Amino acid sequence: MSENCNQSCNTCSQSCSDRKTDFSEKSHELSNIKKVIGIVSGKGGVGKSLVTSMLAVTMNRRGHNTAILDADITGPSIPKVFGIKEKASGSESGVIPVKSKTGIDIMSINLLLENDTDPVVWRGPVIANTVKQFWTDVIWGDVDYMFVDMPPGTGDVPLTVFQSLPVDGIIIVTSPQELVSMIVAKAFNMAKMMNIPILGVVENMSYFKCPDCDKEHKIFGDSHIEKIAQEHNVEVLAKLPIDPQIALSCDKGLIELFVGDYFDKVAEILESN
Repeated sequence: MSENCNQSCNTCSQSCSDRKTDFSEKSHELSNIKKVIGIVSGKGGVGKSLVTSMLAVTMNRRGHNTAILDADITGPSIPKVFGIKEKASGSESGVIPVKSKTGIDIMSINLLLENDTDPVVWRGPVIANTVKQFWTDVIWGDVDYMFVDMPPGTGDVPLTVFQSLPVDGIIIVTSPQELVSMIVAKAFNMAKMMNIPILGVVENMSYFKCPDCDKEHKIFGDSHIEKIAQEHNVEVLAKLPIDPQIALSCDKGLIELFVGDYFDKVAEILESN
């Protein structure tokens, strides 16, 4: 060990006998979380928060205690999607997550800020540590399925989540554009490097179904998701349409009222594992 060692092995490139390889963190002593599922993508704007929200709602409807840890610190949208206006509370014991209208436990940085539009101008290590505290300091109680809405890319936060939380698997969200195949490959490769199971891939904005002729139109071109999934030996879990009603539900904070069986297949996979 170097005499200048600061015990921060995750930012050190040196190899030594005292190097720590386990960065896992324990959840709060009053938390009992059974499954942790990460929702990731290699780029922004593909609908991770939408997929996270709809998955949580789907599992909640099936009778499971469900929670969302919003790890997108600089671009939190989960509270807005669920129409949550109240702030998180706490005590000396820890922070209490906010419950949605149907009982989904949610923790997001916007539940701690005075104003929802206040920017979070923090450096990477501070952001990563905040995500870690959402796991260690929040009193989640009994949770069957926790969904972690991650920021895009393969940087500090995904690395922190993969190292610190007992992630049981990830779902990769993508869109039909050709460019996405390269970006998705980065998310696949990071998960493999971190030995995180990949449950499958969800394609958002896959098509638009005309309400007049009932014909499906591929607004963003032909889908490449089947080819991408085959290359990485994973399953296509769902293809979400461009649906103005879903967008309206998000804008009005009424995602818990969405109608559709888009994630029934995913729910069955989660329940079988």
